[in-house]
Amino acid sequence: MDDTLTTPARRVVDSARARPPGLGPVRVVCVDGPAGSGKTTFAAALAAESAQAAVLHLDDLYEGWSGLDGSLWPRLSAQVLEPLRRGWPARYQRYDWGQGGFAEWVDLPLPGLLVLEGCGSARRLVDPFASVRVWVEAPDDLRLARGLARDGAAARSHWEQWMRDESAHFARERTRARADVCLDSLGDVVGGSLP
Repeated sequence: MDDTLTTPARRVVDSARARPPGLGPVRVVCVDGPAGSGKTTFAAALAAESAQAAVLHLDDLYEGWSGLDGSLWPRLSAQVLEPLRRGWPARYQRYDWGQGGFAEWVDLPLPGLLVLEGCGSARRLVDPFASVRVWVEAPDDLRLARGLARDGAAARSHWEQWMRDESAHFARERTRARADVCLDSLGDVVGGSLP
């Protein structure tokens, strides 16, 4: 097949399917990168390529603007990853950004492919079970403009602090360097490779 005719999303799904499941019966694709880079859009493209895919947005699990590190990983592990590893459905408590606290519980049936989307989704702790790690990037000014368009100008200080926090996180984790494939904000491959 001519790779120029195959979308990056199709190639990521095919690559994940070609590898054995790493989280019990589940294959995991991590879509990581800075806020506002296009991760959610790419995760939706992955879901459109596989009827077996479930997308979990880390925005639903961060504990607000300071949630990138801290309690995110223990909560994600206990509520989602460990049940899936055992072959069970998962259930997580969704963070309500408007209310500033955790709200309802959300059921996550056992998927064939879990798309874990969000800043910090491809930290080193996922390496033992991630089928594919995707990095999505965009210029800082574009990311900030997208964020403020979504969240409003009053969120500027939160966005600026988040951008500093994620930059430190990505440097510490070497996330981009560890990615299997790197994409720009349009979904075009700019680094790494897939079979």
